[in-house]
Amino acid sequence: MGKRKQVKDGDVEMGGTNPSAEGEESDEEMEIVNVDFEWFDPQPAVDFHGLKNLLRQLFDADAQLFNMSELADMILAQPLLGSTVKVDGNESDPYAFLTVLNLQEHKDKPVIKDLISYLRRKASSNPTLAPLSELLAQDPVPPVGLILTERLINMPPQVIPPMYTMLLEEIAWAIEDKEPYNFSHYLILSKTYEEVESKLDMEETRPQKKKKKSGETERFFFHVEDEVLERHAMCSGSFEHTHKHDEGHSDSKRTFQELGIRTNGSLILLDGGKFEPAVKAVSDYLKAPV
Repeated sequence: MGKRKQVKDGDVEMGGTNPSAEGEESDEEMEIVNVDFEWFDPQPAVDFHGLKNLLRQLFDADAQLFNMSELADMILAQPLLGSTVKVDGNESDPYAFLTVLNLQEHKDKPVIKDLISYLRRKASSNPTLAPLSELLAQDPVPPVGLILTERLINMPPQVIPPMYTMLLEEIAWAIEDKEPYNFSHYLILSKTYEEVESKLDMEETRPQKKKKKSGETERFFFHVEDEVLERHAMCSGSFEHTHKHDEGHSDSKRTFQELGIRTNGSLILLDGGKFEPAVKAVSDYLKAPV
């Protein structure tokens, strides 16, 4: 059944650009469509393949390191916690999802063992993530809630605040029922990217283009809410994926921009007491226009 409410998100930008036939520079024409988004509890009978695909998208190049089927099954085993967003009813594939897994409760399951080891290595590779590295090094690992969330690339970010708000409610109800969801910390696994000089441009050797100076590169967020969440975090930072894409991959993501992009993983650690204010800040930031 639908999760407590149905939200109509009218006039949402869901398309790309439509250049003029003459090829002249002109204002970009955005395709506007009206979409009814519905929020559902995870559905074990229908969501397995859709969740698995979204998990692969979230983990990007490193998805091959983990048993995605086991991870999808774990998410579906707690159907009263977390949400999916669909547009064609309950039987359709999810376009977005959000859930939380208790790393302490599931520490002996193979995929969670692999995840904890992976997250600890990645945290230790970035000095800004030192508090997370220390946290995950504890034996046993504390009751950390690992938040996994992903959506199709053209989904409006306004679908996210309701999922976080409902998650807060569901965690409160679960704690009342003495279920293991009283988290000391929340860890959000996400993605960032940085712009890189196109390999195609380098091959063309265009002297008029200046190379960027070496040093710090600007981080961009795939999930716009992450920028807000980081303001409330104990620590946050990006990391390189273990598996690298081939050299042409950044150009394949180039589309309508001059530079290519290189994707990275991202980790955001929140103290348990700071999670609710962070969710409110996300809701305020992504509040749908009146």
